[in-house]
Amino acid sequence: MTRMHARSTTIHGAPRSVPTATDFVRDQVVPEVAAMAGCTGLSLLTDSASGTCIVTTSWLDEAAMHASREGVAASAARTAEVLGGRPELQEWEVAAMHRVPEAGHGARSRVTWLRTGPGAVDRAVDAVRLSLMPKLDDLPGFCSVSVLVRRSEGLAVAAVSYASPADLEQAREGAREFRESFAPALGIEVLDAAEFDVAIAHLRVPETT
Repeated sequence: MTRMHARSTTIHGAPRSVPTATDFVRDQVVPEVAAMAGCTGLSLLTDSASGTCIVTTSWLDEAAMHASREGVAASAARTAEVLGGRPELQEWEVAAMHRVPEAGHGARSRVTWLRTGPGAVDRAVDAVRLSLMPKLDDLPGFCSVSVLVRRSEGLAVAAVSYASPADLEQAREGAREFRESFAPALGIEVLDAAEFDVAIAHLRVPETT
């Protein structure tokens, strides 16, 4: 089965530049990237307090993602210039995606970076898909969950989005349980976690559950 892939561009810039960078991505980057062969969408997460922005583009397959590398790098460099930071590009395989409604204005996302053994990635993803995702469906304001992986390195990143800051706050205890109980029980190390505004939500990755 051919799996979709994604490229994330993380930029740590100036907090005051986040609104301008958001407009730049929406008006300039989205049309440029959408015109590239094999691109299926783009999302933008922002944190106005730290100045961190994460642009994620989705691709039909690994070949399309690799073919876009030069063009996306150029867009990332211009976005970083607007933000006043440097872009960090990473390539991933889309291991899981589940969404209910499309995340709208005011949505928030909790992103968690994870590490396990390279040979244990599939087991960890299956556990998230079978045990965690059904619980998320019952949470107020739940919009989507995605899991991206780099199998050879045992790395994964999970993003769970909610319709509002209040909904994300209400789910905080479940997120803590995941970090402190669920993940360690599976041999998964939580590397970091952060919360972002969902500025653009058009990744258009199909359901994989």
